[in-house]
Amino acid sequence: MIKTISANKLEVGMYVILPLSWMSHSFIKNKFLITSRSQIEKIIKSDLKEVNIDTSLGKDLADKIVPDEISPLVSNAVQKVVPEVLREMIRDPNLAPEKKAHAVQHHSREMMKNLLESPSADNIGEVMTTISEIVDLIVTDDETNRHLLNITSHDFATYTHSVNVGILSVSLAKALYGQSDIHDMHALGAGFFLHDLGKVRIDQSIINKPGKLNDREWKDMRRHPDFGFRILTETNKLNEESRIIVLQHHEMNDGSGYPLGIKGSDIHPYGRICSVADVYDALTSIRPYKPKIPPFKALRIMQKEMLHHFHRDVFERFVLLLASAEKT
Repeated sequence: MIKTISANKLEVGMYVILPLSWMSHSFIKNKFLITSRSQIEKIIKSDLKEVNIDTSLGKDLADKIVPDEISPLVSNAVQKVVPEVLREMIRDPNLAPEKKAHAVQHHSREMMKNLLESPSADNIGEVMTTISEIVDLIVTDDETNRHLLNITSHDFATYTHSVNVGILSVSLAKALYGQSDIHDMHALGAGFFLHDLGKVRIDQSIINKPGKLNDREWKDMRRHPDFGFRILTETNKLNEESRIIVLQHHEMNDGSGYPLGIKGSDIHPYGRICSVADVYDALTSIRPYKPKIPPFKALRIMQKEMLHHFHRDVFERFVLLLASAEKT
């Protein structure tokens, strides 16, 4: 049964039917089950006064559901770290590449935000499985990959940064290694997307500080690679690729990086890939104490002022990758 209600009366568990086109709101679908308060807030922010709900597919306005009475469908949806729509968009063969890229980027940020809020073993495992699907999409669908490279977000929330670096790093690994069976791209993808997982054990006042860190805060921040390694070890989700990437993504070619201060050939190629993507995203992202830097200018800074930090061949291939994505 279809019923019209005020948007501010929406509740988790309702099946909503939005009257607007996809281009007019931030949701991929016009019809879906509400699984979180954040979805309701987005609907209200879209300036919708009224919406339709289908009471045959979800909760009615008059229903008073206590936790023990929540249906398995709603309960599982609320608790899932990976938005179901993310998997649907990845697998949809009829979705245009540009639209698919926007959907994957948007819902991947939601997935990483959920994971960082609750980095349990089960959640890490579920996210790693979904990352494998994103990796397959990047590796096999050049057009969607191109759009993904062109739409990275620029806020420096850890979950946004994780997605940006994940997409950039997998794309660079694809450019360097192609379809080679020598490299486990699924494992690489997991390491790239989870490279900053250790930040969940850093004081959030440091993570979100609206300014540069002092010496004590910087000392704490430099511990996050080791914390990420420990989390993956404790949850039994550690493989060789993720160990390398999590521990080495801040190592620099001249030995000035951390946590080990290794240099040159001692830095694994996987760590070099993530390092380039990590620095580039940091430069092009907005922070409280600096504006974002345009991509071309960021690459020039990396070339003129920071090239001693990177392996030259990896950096040059990264520049070609971004240039190619812009031209096609």
